[in-house]
Amino acid sequence: MRRSRRYRGSATLVPPDSTFGIDEAIEKLKAAATAKFDETAEVTLNLGIRPSQVVVRGTCNLPHGTGKTVRVLAFAKGESVAEAEEAGADFVGGEDLAKKIQDGWFEFDKVVATPDMMPVVGKLGKVLGPRGLMPSPKTGTVTKDIGAVIGELKRGMVEFRTDRFGVIHTVFGKGSFEASALRENLVAVIESVVEKKPEDGLRGRYLKKICIASTMGPGIVLDVAEVQSIADAAS
Repeated sequence: MRRSRRYRGSATLVPPDSTFGIDEAIEKLKAAATAKFDETAEVTLNLGIRPSQVVVRGTCNLPHGTGKTVRVLAFAKGESVAEAEEAGADFVGGEDLAKKIQDGWFEFDKVVATPDMMPVVGKLGKVLGPRGLMPSPKTGTVTKDIGAVIGELKRGMVEFRTDRFGVIHTVFGKGSFEASALRENLVAVIESVVEKKPEDGLRGRYLKKICIASTMGPGIVLDVAEVQSIADAAS
């Protein structure tokens, strides 16, 4: 695949088969984020699990947020409607919102629901699931405390889940963030993933490889030993 001149220039910052400590890796990510828009900082974690047997999933509250305005849709009724609205939900409803989604409307980034709304939300699994938008008790997005969860999502809570290869892809900020803020966000993600380490279904080392990149930049592989020390401190 032919790469752009800008990408080829950024790629020179990362020699092939090289690994970096977190601080140096973040500096390289920021240096490579030269697009005309504020590139997203992304992290990929390859886990030593048997993905056919176990799924690692959860949430992480980024200390400095994602740098993105999150549009939250809340399925609620009764007193929970006012609670969701007061917490800052962009859309609140029930059957009316479900119909809009079934008709192809997806102008939102996150979905939360109270447990009593799951009979309505459950019918949307085939359209929300593939987009990673289906609320779940395991990630805290199906909850009676809907106001608190909406507040966390607005402040920068991210969800993560392993794919069928045992890999997690998530974001941890923007290229414009200070290096110290990106570091704190990245460490928070690593610690959250470690907290979800399963007891069964492991295959060798849990944290096998971690790579960070900006939206348009090259992948930067982190030094596993340093990452493991963070993981050990969190466990």
